[in-house]
Amino acid sequence: MQINIPPKAKEIIEVIQRAGYEAYVVGGCVRDSILGRDPQDWDITTSALPLQVKALFPRTVDTGLKHGTVTVMIGKEGFEVTTYRIDGAYEDNRHPKEVQFTPSLEEDLKRRDFTINAMAYNDESGLVDLFGGMEDIENKVIRCVGDAKERFSEDALRIMRAIRFCAQLGYRIEEETKKAVTLLAPNLKSISAERIQAELIKLVTSDHPEELKTAYETGVTKIILPEFDRCMETGQHHPHHMYSVGEHILVGLENVPKDKFLRLAMLFHDIGKPLCKTTDDNLIDHFYGHQAVSEKLTKDILKRLKFDNDTLHMVSKLVLYHDYCNGRQGDMKLMRRALNRIGEEAFPGLFDVMRADILAQSQYMREEKLAGLQEWEDCYQAVIDSNQCVSLKTLAVTGSDLIRMGMEPGKEIGAMLQSLLEHVLEVPADNDRDILLQRVRDTLS
Repeated sequence: MQINIPPKAKEIIEVIQRAGYEAYVVGGCVRDSILGRDPQDWDITTSALPLQVKALFPRTVDTGLKHGTVTVMIGKEGFEVTTYRIDGAYEDNRHPKEVQFTPSLEEDLKRRDFTINAMAYNDESGLVDLFGGMEDIENKVIRCVGDAKERFSEDALRIMRAIRFCAQLGYRIEEETKKAVTLLAPNLKSISAERIQAELIKLVTSDHPEELKTAYETGVTKIILPEFDRCMETGQHHPHHMYSVGEHILVGLENVPKDKFLRLAMLFHDIGKPLCKTTDDNLIDHFYGHQAVSEKLTKDILKRLKFDNDTLHMVSKLVLYHDYCNGRQGDMKLMRRALNRIGEEAFPGLFDVMRADILAQSQYMREEKLAGLQEWEDCYQAVIDSNQCVSLKTLAVTGSDLIRMGMEPGKEIGAMLQSLLEHVLEVPADNDRDILLQRVRDTLS
């Protein structure tokens, strides 16, 4: 097994080796290289102590000397070089209280989370795989190094990482590791919202977002996303549906592009259904008003998980309008008003969400729904191709034009512009400066 280490990382390893110390690339970069993926970072582990590493290179940054990490700068690129270490007791289900440096590579690899992340490599020694990482890669298994309960007790975030790696790689969790996930999932309560958010994004934007079901089955979502658990436990007895709300969401996730906004919108588009469920005399379930309830829950969840405002704004908008105008496709005026109301930035992603929603429903009227959606998209494209005005930013007149006509700055100008926009939404051909200014004169006279 040969791994092509980038020249700068190889240079660091060779400098450390010439000084009489050991050095290897380690962890995720080794795993990704074996899998034929492009590693994002090349981390290096070494027997040299931090100050010894610093002495070998002209430019270093003290990234985390307490934990043995020095960033070595080669040109403008930085590489983290960390001394072999043994972690002390973990006091917060996340970080070791102290670390002890060790001359043993085996001791360093022993403390890592999963076997596929506990391999090291250099050109001199080749692949160092002491815990069966290659075998687990061949069998597509996520397995903890050593005792799974110990690994997850040390760092609870590893629980989410196990599921996330399954989602990214298409692997399964080994049984003992899965039992430990289930047992220790409540420890995720001690992990920061920012960390949970980062892992959730990686999971839902992966090739296998349906692994969120594993998070449900092991009790992980009960801690980080209890609203999803309620969806998994809410049936949908209705001709248009064949899954529970939660299973419908999972299938929808598989059918929407791997974009953060779209995947999150799909995750939350029906999150409010359990709160809206009613059953009629024919035992048919209904979820009236679930769009607005889902939007509110989406905002609450995204705030709880510390998402940025741009994500909150876009995702909640896609959730609120995920079935807007269903059944009324093909009306150009309706499309202009939809663009004005929803915002141009939400399109065409909204169509991706709508399509995924349809594909996660029953076969009942599926072809008709998809044909209607295509008509809706064609209508959107026609509006865009003909440059029809749908917002004030493309209106042919501005507030400055109105001031030059003698209008006083203030609310009246805003009201006039809005009135002109309403007219243009009805009659797009009138988005002409002369026509609109004449309408203003007629109104003011």
